[in-house]
Amino acid sequence: MLEYLKNLLGIGKRKELLLEALRKGSYIIDVRTPQEYRMGHIQQAVNIPLELISKNAEKIGKIGKPVITCCQSGARSGRAANRLRRKGIPEVLNGGGWVSLKDLIKEA
Repeated sequence: MLEYLKNLLGIGKRKELLLEALRKGSYIIDVRTPQEYRMGHIQQAVNIPLELISKNAEKIGKIGKPVITCCQSGARSGRAANRLRRKGIPEVLNGGGWVSLKDLIKEA
């Protein structure tokens, strides 16, 4: 239970995996709607809404970098990360909410 809470709060192994991916120059995908994205986003993030993730999986897989998905709270980005993994993209992480990921980028 403690490990689950650590991962949920972004401390512990999940945080270290995200930092490692960020240091490798990861490809950040914001899966919120275009309207949400326009209201604020991580500068280097690309907006691919959740409903278009599977359709773009092949193109995303060819990028050759770790992929980090983000959204408002982490729920949609978790679904997006799972869809990409099922499409054969191995190094995909759920970055959670975009605001907390933006703060984590400063540590990388």
